[in-house]
Amino acid sequence: MSIEQQPSLPPVLRPANPPRRELSELASRFAREVRGDVTGVIVSGITLATADLRAGEAFVAIRGVNRHGAEFAAAAAEKGAVAVITDDAGAAIAASTGLPVLVVDDPRGSLGALSAWVYGTGAGAPLPTLFATTGTNGKTSVSHLLEGILDQLGVVTGLSSTAERHIAGEIIVSRLTTPEASEMHALLALMREREVEAVAVEVSAQALSRHRVDGIRFDVAGFTNLSHDHLDDYADMEEYFEAKLPLFRPDRATRGVVCIDSPSGAVVVERAEIPVVTVGTPSIAADPERSAQADWVVVIDEERTSGTTFTLTGPAGSLSTTVPVIGPHMAANAALAIVMLLEGGYAWERIVEALARDGGIRAHLPGRTQLVSGETGPAVFVDFGHSPDAFEKTLAAVRRVTPGKVLMLFGADGDRDASKRFDMARTAVEGSDILVVTDHHPRFEDPDSIRATLVEGARRARPDAEIHEYSPPEAAIVAAVGLVGDGDAILWAGPGHQDYRDIRGVRTPYSARELARRALRAAGWPVPDSRWPVPYPDED
Repeated sequence: MSIEQQPSLPPVLRPANPPRRELSELASRFAREVRGDVTGVIVSGITLATADLRAGEAFVAIRGVNRHGAEFAAAAAEKGAVAVITDDAGAAIAASTGLPVLVVDDPRGSLGALSAWVYGTGAGAPLPTLFATTGTNGKTSVSHLLEGILDQLGVVTGLSSTAERHIAGEIIVSRLTTPEASEMHALLALMREREVEAVAVEVSAQALSRHRVDGIRFDVAGFTNLSHDHLDDYADMEEYFEAKLPLFRPDRATRGVVCIDSPSGAVVVERAEIPVVTVGTPSIAADPERSAQADWVVVIDEERTSGTTFTLTGPAGSLSTTVPVIGPHMAANAALAIVMLLEGGYAWERIVEALARDGGIRAHLPGRTQLVSGETGPAVFVDFGHSPDAFEKTLAAVRRVTPGKVLMLFGADGDRDASKRFDMARTAVEGSDILVVTDHHPRFEDPDSIRATLVEGARRARPDAEIHEYSPPEAAIVAAVGLVGDGDAILWAGPGHQDYRDIRGVRTPYSARELARRALRAAGWPVPDSRWPVPYPDED
């Protein structure tokens, strides 16, 4: 389904004062061939999608899986596009629009450079300090932790993550983990316009492979870990890993901070083409001895349902603080964020003082092991994790703060990497006392078939385990709450911060956090007031 067909997607943001660039200069810089008259034409933006196009912008038409974007050129012209930028095949299709057509060899590969030039956001341009985080798990957490600590330092911040976009306090729901290059550069231009001083950006492997961060040079790049995921996009784990490495080249970033708790971290250090420093948490590392030799070392001091206290020690000194989520892996994420800030030019003393003043890190991590239950009854955590590694780490963290039983509730994405489903089921059943399998985003797959695969994988791993299957999730959480009691815990993994389920291409309103609260309330357990938008009508 194309962007044009999804009216529920959040809007693309633009600077309030659009640029005014000569199309003739753009053509001379980037086009191999120009068809039509570009004289005197002014360009005020650039986009891939007609749904987002504003009058005065250039429309970039790329070849998709099923159709060529140039088929939408007439619609772009009707909305006020001033030019079409495309390849030879697209130029033939777009000729009938009457718009000037600029021919380039690789429209998608050129989009970053085109957008950087149009918005004036390329390397060397006056921009906020830019932080990028990549890895399989923890990217979103590190990005939000960066923003939270920067807020504590009194810095005007921007954020682009899987969950949200933030611009100097304004919050917008995200479309993609990393926006398309045209949206990313427009977002940076808007942030600069609003005097944002520092920006945290979550950078996926797909973002690097698909040129979404082309034209941007980050001040600091961070690496969390690598584990089984996204093999629907990449042939194997090696190709997936290779897709992340370009972030650690001089054209992409100035400095790097690498967590070496997973084996891939050491490889990033070896192959990085920029200066890097390392962070390690020996208590959770695959190689504790190597992790203990990191430039910065994390020691876990205390774990509670309200957060994790840790000590970070390195060349600049030592600090003890608390991250407001459970798990040593979250302390590792927080430490990575702190060291990235230090590498980005923020003084160590200033960071230490702010965290001590506020009694720890003040950051809101949407859907990251969020405790949505009250002081009595089962503790219910809603988490976005949807990979075997994320399940293993989060279940272990929940286990350490739970005196009673741990129930795992989860489903799997449809039309995504199916090769990880057995491993997800195995990890879930091995780390819990009770397993409840339900639906997640079925998309165009049969949800019954997805659940059957998960149940089969769990039963293979633990034939004697207590395993339940419920559909839909609204029924699953009610059943899960009924299977546990005071002192027990439920980890609902997968939905996290999301406020919809994708069912056959339709975004159906849905909030796991609110559903969990309602199930607890119905069972007679107290729940705190909800802080999130509720996509359901109030019950009588």
